[in-house]
Amino acid sequence: MSFDGVFTHKMVAELSDTLASGRISKIHQPYENEIILVIRSKGKNHKLLLSAHPSYARIQLTEIAYTNPDTPPNFVMMLRKFLEGAILEEILQIENDRVVHFHFTKRDELGDLQNIVLVVELMGRHSTIVLLNKENNKILDAIKHVGSSQNSYRSLLPGVTYLEPPHQEQLNPFHAGKEKVFALLSQADDLNGKYLQAHFQGLGKDTADELAFRLNERQNEKMQVWDAFWTEIHTKAVPTLTETAKKDYFTPLSFRSLAGKERYFDSFSQLLDAFYGGKAEKDRVKQQGGELIRKIENELKRNQSKVVKLKQTLADTELAENFRRDGELLTTFMAQVPKGANAVELPNYYDEDRPLTIKLNPALTPNQNAQKYFQKYQKLKNAVKVVKTQIEQANQEINYLESVLSQLEIAGPMDIETIREELLAQGYVKKRSAKKQKQAKKSQPDEFQSTDGTLILVGRNNLQNDQLTLKTAKKTDIWLHAKDIPGSHVIIKDNEPSEETLLEAAKLAAYYSKYRMSAQVPVDYVQVKHVHKPNGAKPGYVIYEKQKTLFVTPDEALVQELKK
Repeated sequence: MSFDGVFTHKMVAELSDTLASGRISKIHQPYENEIILVIRSKGKNHKLLLSAHPSYARIQLTEIAYTNPDTPPNFVMMLRKFLEGAILEEILQIENDRVVHFHFTKRDELGDLQNIVLVVELMGRHSTIVLLNKENNKILDAIKHVGSSQNSYRSLLPGVTYLEPPHQEQLNPFHAGKEKVFALLSQADDLNGKYLQAHFQGLGKDTADELAFRLNERQNEKMQVWDAFWTEIHTKAVPTLTETAKKDYFTPLSFRSLAGKERYFDSFSQLLDAFYGGKAEKDRVKQQGGELIRKIENELKRNQSKVVKLKQTLADTELAENFRRDGELLTTFMAQVPKGANAVELPNYYDEDRPLTIKLNPALTPNQNAQKYFQKYQKLKNAVKVVKTQIEQANQEINYLESVLSQLEIAGPMDIETIREELLAQGYVKKRSAKKQKQAKKSQPDEFQSTDGTLILVGRNNLQNDQLTLKTAKKTDIWLHAKDIPGSHVIIKDNEPSEETLLEAAKLAAYYSKYRMSAQVPVDYVQVKHVHKPNGAKPGYVIYEKQKTLFVTPDEALVQELKK
């Protein structure tokens, strides 16, 4: 479902109840299109997320952790100047549109009361956040600057008078008179979602389809159905996540038009954390880690090409014995080799004296040609060891790079800096400019609790994997890893775990691996004392022995259940 006017209506009511008269204590802009306001209300700090993301625009309270950039963007500096310490007076939705006004009051340096409005427009790729001076309606700043060349209707630039988005002519379904509603519902040739969207403001496709579904169920009782639907939205709303075969939907109540598994939440903000959490996290990782991903992918391609070339060189070394044979034949039958010839035919005593044609360099003597063949033989023979070593090193490099890419796929925004530090130490990325860098908080392995209460730890990057396996775990703990593929190190903090715990830990290892989408993933397990790190090995690389193997199917629902 899209964040439509109906869902906005319910979210505004929820935020108003929770944040009424709250004071802003902190303001952050952790990502390009998102603002976090930490608001102290009713004795508790709440993180209010305002997102102008083109795909995930929304307003909500969030519990998801985030990281802040080393240097605050200009927009957040303006917000801090005008809003730090401000009191939230009210939150208003404009009609049933996806436009929300947050009204704040704050005293300036002279003690005069300022009225500031933070406008959030949730309109897909046109979403924005605008800071206004209420007295003169002038824009103080906007998260996205839009000039007249980009939008002929209005500009969103500091100092410009704020102009609201184009007004919609449809009826507000929350306030529309019964006579008008009855007339519109009765006149419809085909009472479907599109018809309702064309005549009523703020209805997303899913809401309109649900309302049409209910109206068509009881065609002779349209007004009763209409009133019952909006009464249910007002008084009996249940934040619902519906998982269907094709996609997931978040709705303000259970939609009968959607067939799927339903999960219910205590608040609309919790519902959005569950719905957007994974999607938004992946997008944030893509934003923050895009440079790392491109660099690693380029390194991976370079090493893969290198292996192909080295293998061809290795195949060429198989000709070494032929060069030795030709040199010996030329030496044995030196007297029969004419000077200045391009080739000579000699009996091959390695093959029952069958005639063998040997190419010659006419500029060289017979003896020099023989020595040339011996030199080629020796060069290729020496190359075999070198090439095999180079292939082994390149394959280790490929395995390491694939493990990093695998970790970037499952990383959260908090993990990016740790992975960057690891790649910096390994020489894959250059150190940033000499500006003072904020010390990144050291990330910790994820903690899970098995059904019987046993603690299970999962490394989310190679540095965590090394720390977890080589320093944190006891020698008698159980270590698990997806067999022969990049993935996380998993530790069961028990020397004799139950079969159920072992299977659950194996499913975690399978899920946090490159083959998380596979049906059957082999997972090795063994006591930590049998796991060792070779000298000079890359981060996260270990060898082990005496392992046993389980075949399991990754289960995302189980991962969420076991997460502490």
